Amino acid sequence: MTVSVLTPTEAQALGKVGVLFGGRSAEREVSIMSGTGVLNALKSQGVDAHPFDPAARSLAELAAEKFDRVFIALHGRYGEDGSLQGALEQLGIPYTGSGVMASAVGMDKITTKMLWQVKGLPTPKYLTLEEGADLDAAVAELGLPLIVKAPHEGSTIGITKVTEAGAMRAAYEASAKLDEVVLAEQFVTGREFTVTVLGKGRDARALPIVEIVAPAGNYDYQNKYFSDDTQYHCPAPLDAATAAEMQRIAVEAYRAVGCEGWGRVDVLLRASDNQPFLLEVNTSPGMTGHSLVPMAARASGMSYEALCVEILRSANLKLAR
Repeated sequence: MTVSVLTPTEAQALGKVGVLFGGRSAEREVSIMSGTGVLNALKSQGVDAHPFDPAARSLAELAAEKFDRVFIALHGRYGEDGSLQGALEQLGIPYTGSGVMASAVGMDKITTKMLWQVKGLPTPKYLTLEEGADLDAAVAELGLPLIVKAPHEGSTIGITKVTEAGAMRAAYEASAKLDEVVLAEQFVTGREFTVTVLGKGRDARALPIVEIVAPAGNYDYQNKYFSDDTQYHCPAPLDAATAAEMQRIAVEAYRAVGCEGWGRVDVLLRASDNQPFLLEVNTSPGMTGHSLVPMAARASGMSYEALCVEILRSANLKLAR
C-alpha cells in the first residue's frame, strides 16, 4: 500500500512535471530503470508526471510540453554533465539537482579530485594519462594494485583494477576508448561506502551511510544493478565517531563541488588506519530497485515516494536567482 505524501492540493501545486530519463549515455539502461521508478512514484502521489526521453525527442519538443518543472533521472553524459542543465536554464524550466557548473565538475572525476585537494579533503593519489604516457612510470609511482578509470563515465563503466604491470596497457586502452584523458588512481584497500546528501549549502545533510559488500570485492556494473549477491548494510556497521567523520567529509565534498538538491558521495575506508578517502560525487544518482539513495532514505524513515517528492520540490533555476 502506497502511503500518501502529498495532499491533492499540494500535488496540483507542483504543476505539470516531466521526468527525464533514458538519454544517450552509456548509462541509458540504468536511467530508464531509475526514471520509471520516479515516474511511478510521483504518479502514485497524484502528481501530473510525464515521461520524456531526450534521446527520442528534441529540446523543441521539451519546450513545447510546457513543463512547470522537471525531475532529472538521467545518468552520465548529456544528462548529468551540465549540458542539459544549461539547456533547461535557457528554456526557463526549473529542474532537480545541481546546476550547470556543479554538474560539469561532478561529472569529471579529475576536476573533482583537484577541487577536493585544494579544499584539503582526502582523496586517493592519482595521475592523468594521455596518449603516449609512460605507463610503467605510472605503475611505479602509484604502486600495485591500482585503478584505471574513464573520468567522465559512471556506473563503474570503463573501470579496471590493475594487479600486474603487464595489464596496464589493456586497462588504459579500455578507458581511452571512452575518454581522451584517463585517470589512474591509487588503490585503497578497505571497505566501500556511499553517503547520500540532500539539500543545499549549510542546510545540506547526510543520510545514513550504506556499506557495499560485493562478491569478491568486485562492485562492477552487473553486481551494482542486477546481482542479488551484493550485500548492502544500512546504517553501515561503523562506530559513531567514524560514521560522523565520514558523513562530515561527504557533506563537505558535496558543498565543495557546489552540489544541491541531492547527490551521493562514494567513500573508501582504508583498512590499515580507518582513514576515509573520497572517490567521486554523483549529482544524479541511481533510483532503481538496487540503488543506494532510496536505501539510505528508507533507513532514515523516508519512503521512496517521499524521497522523490522532496527532490522534486527542490527543483529550481540556478542561474536566475
